[in-house]
Amino acid sequence: MHDFSQFSRIRMLWPDHLGLARGKYVPPSLAHHGSGFCVTTFAMAHDRDLIPAPGAAMLEGLKDVHGTIDPTTLRPSWEDDRTGVCVADLALDGEPYEVSARVALQRALDAWEALGYTVKAGIELEGYLLEQRPDGTWDRASNPRSMVYGTGPLGEPTGFFDEVLRAADGCGFVIESANVEFDESQFEFTLRYDDAMKAADNAFLFRTLVREVAVMRGQDFTFLGKPFPAVSGSGLHVNFSVLDADGHPAFADGDDPDGISDLLRQGVAGLIEHHQALTAILAPTVNAYRRLQPGSLAGCWANWGIDHRNVTSRIPATSDPAAMRIEHRMADGAVNIHTAVAALLRAALLGVEGAYELGPEYTADGFEDGGDGVARSADSLDEALDHLEADTALRAALGELLVDNFVANKRHEAERFAASGGDLDGDELTAFETDQYLPYH
Repeated sequence: MHDFSQFSRIRMLWPDHLGLARGKYVPPSLAHHGSGFCVTTFAMAHDRDLIPAPGAAMLEGLKDVHGTIDPTTLRPSWEDDRTGVCVADLALDGEPYEVSARVALQRALDAWEALGYTVKAGIELEGYLLEQRPDGTWDRASNPRSMVYGTGPLGEPTGFFDEVLRAADGCGFVIESANVEFDESQFEFTLRYDDAMKAADNAFLFRTLVREVAVMRGQDFTFLGKPFPAVSGSGLHVNFSVLDADGHPAFADGDDPDGISDLLRQGVAGLIEHHQALTAILAPTVNAYRRLQPGSLAGCWANWGIDHRNVTSRIPATSDPAAMRIEHRMADGAVNIHTAVAALLRAALLGVEGAYELGPEYTADGFEDGGDGVARSADSLDEALDHLEADTALRAALGELLVDNFVANKRHEAERFAASGGDLDGDELTAFETDQYLPYH
C-alpha cells in the first residue's frame, strides 16, 4: 500500500534513542518529500533535559536530520479514517543517520544477508492496562476476575482488549495471539513473524496503537518493565530465525537429536558471550533492573535451554523446521525495538563468524540460579553500561556512534536517578520512575 492520496494526512513516525515514537503530520501531496527534524532530539531525556550526546549536534547548531517515508510501511491509522501512518528513515548531511535505530537494524540485516541468510522475527509484548485513581495517580485497572490466559469479558470487561484487536485488524497488523497475562490487568500480544525489519516496524507501531487506544478511552497502558514492584514485570520477547539462500530454515537440522543446527548453536553462543553488554540495550531504564532478577522469568542469566522459560535464550521444542528459532527473553517494553533486534542479531552473528562454542543447555529449575559459573546481568543501568562500553566487538558491530550516543544519554539518566535519592528496594515506584517513565512507556 503506497498510495498517499487515499488519506487526508500522513503521520510519519520514527523511533528515537529512547524508543519513543516521534514524528510529524504531513499532507499526502508532500509526503514523498518527508520532513526535517532537529537531530538534537537524540540528546533529550524524557523530560526534555538536553546534554551534548555524541551525534546529536547540540553544540554544532542543532542541525536537521531528514526523515524520508518508507512507502512500504504505509497503512491506515488507528486514529481515524483520514490518517495514514508510516515509518521514516533518517539521514544527516545526505547520509544514513548513524544514531538511527532503523539504520542500525538494516545494517545488521545486511550483514546476515552477506552470509546468504534472510532474518525473520516475531515479537511478543506484555504490559498493564491502567486506570486513574481519584487523586490523579494511575493504578492497574481493577479486574478481580483476571486470570492467566484469560479471554473475553471476564478477562477484560471494559472493552479495551476488543478495541485494540479491532484497531489492529483495521491497520493490517496480524496478531497471532492475545490474552490476559499473569497478573491482574496484565496483557500479552504476540505479533505474527515476518521479515525482521517489518516485524520491528510493526511492533513499534503496534505498541503506539495500544497506548493511544487506551488514552482515547480515558485509560492508559504501560509496557514499562516493572511498573508495580510487588507484582510481575512485563517483558518484550524477540523471536528470530534465518532462512538460507534457498529459503530453507537454517536454524533447523533434522539429523540433530534436538533438531538444532550448528548455526543456531553458534548464534546462541554469541548471545551468551555478549549477554552482559546486551543488558544495557535490552534493559535501558533504571526501572528495568527491578524486573531483571532471578526467579522472574526475565532472562537475567547468560544461559540457554530447550522449551525452558527460566533461561534467557529459549529454543522451542518443535518438530517443525520452520518453527525452529531463538526466543530471547531479556528485554522489556521500554526498549527501542529496532535497536534491540539489531543488537541481538549482531551478537548472534558474532557467534557465527567466530564459530563460538556453545556450552551445555540449562536444565535445572532456574528460580535460584542460572547454572554453575553462569554470568548474570548487571544489577543497575550504570553497571550494565560499563559492560556495554567494555565489549568492543559488539560496540563495533552495532555502530560506535549509536552506542556512544546511547551510553551518554543513559549515563545522564542513571546519574539523575542517583541524584534524586531514590532506590529500587521499595514496593512503590520512586518519584523519578513515575515522572520520567510512566507517561512515556
